Amino acid sequence: MLALRARRLFDGVRPVPMARPTVLLSGGVIEAVLDGPPPPGAELVDLGDTTLLPGLVDAHVHLAFDATPDTMGSLAVADDDTLLTRMRTAATATLDAGVTTARDLGDRGYLGLRVRAETAETPHRGPRLLVAGPPITSYGGHCWFLGGEVDGVDAIRAAVRQRAERGVDVVKVVVTGGQLTPGSLPHEMQFGPVELAAIVREAHRYGLPVTGHCHAADGIAAAVTAGFDGIEHCTFVTADGVRADPPLLARMAAAGTRITLTLGTAGPGGGGGDPRRAAVHSALRRVAGSGVPVACASDAGCGPGKPHGSLAYGVEAMVGLGVPPTAALRAVTSGAAQVCGLADRIGRIAPGYDADLLAVHGDPTVEPGALRRVAAVLRAGQRVR
Repeated sequence: MLALRARRLFDGVRPVPMARPTVLLSGGVIEAVLDGPPPPGAELVDLGDTTLLPGLVDAHVHLAFDATPDTMGSLAVADDDTLLTRMRTAATATLDAGVTTARDLGDRGYLGLRVRAETAETPHRGPRLLVAGPPITSYGGHCWFLGGEVDGVDAIRAAVRQRAERGVDVVKVVVTGGQLTPGSLPHEMQFGPVELAAIVREAHRYGLPVTGHCHAADGIAAAVTAGFDGIEHCTFVTADGVRADPPLLARMAAAGTRITLTLGTAGPGGGGGDPRRAAVHSALRRVAGSGVPVACASDAGCGPGKPHGSLAYGVEAMVGLGVPPTAALRAVTSGAAQVCGLADRIGRIAPGYDADLLAVHGDPTVEPGALRRVAAVLRAGQRVR
């Protein structure tokens, strides 16, 4: 039995006022949260002036992407062995940053399934992974180079069946264009309502959730109407600007639709020259306060400023939008766990939850940048760092 003591504790929902918070672990599970000494026989690890939190949950990463200015070109010249090595390295960097669960929303050749199996068998190699495989996209559409191009309802159904048979955790659909792919525009739709509805019906038949890459306001509305379980990015861009839609957000809140905001950059290169940036931030502020379940994620790997393990910068960015630090922390712990469908297992420090823990120097409920000062990481009760 292992006991971890810190000066402060954030349990995934709120700071817990304890003089000497101690978390008791056994068999990869949290046994108890104590205020004071552990029971006799427990191994005590005193982490000093740190804050204990649940292991972070990054709901949107791309382990196959290398965070360079030419992510697409780098992927094109990499064979599967090279790509698999890159993904393993990215998984390790993600875990070292305190992310104990991550959702990979776009790989090539289902290589993410191999990394998922490896990290499940050997927890210190990376986070618990939820994997989508190649995202379903239109011919020549955003992320076509990952191999998920389809055309027509029959092909869409076959694509969903293939992913279910391969054992993915979630079906990712590129509903609108994106900035990473030349010739693809974020405000343009890639699929119509009949196709989107067919994806949802087929995925739900196999018990799989569906999440959609959606920048365009029209795309968000179409995905919600089709019954998508989640929306990625949710920036509400149009051909001539950015317009958040409060009635649509209300519909999403009522339907339980989940949103993943991909925020934050590590240093320059994160789109600061985009003239719509202020308008997008205004829309995201509205999304964050809408009552819709929200995760804050990194979109790690997709370009400069998005290295693997950079989720902490997203929390800082969320606070920069005016979100209280504790709410931003929930968006990478209990809230992100809800978005990923794992709220009964991860994202909380409470008895019965998985022993995924992060300790950081300082107090992230006051200073979000403290999340980048990692003191210790445990996954499944095993000390990683």
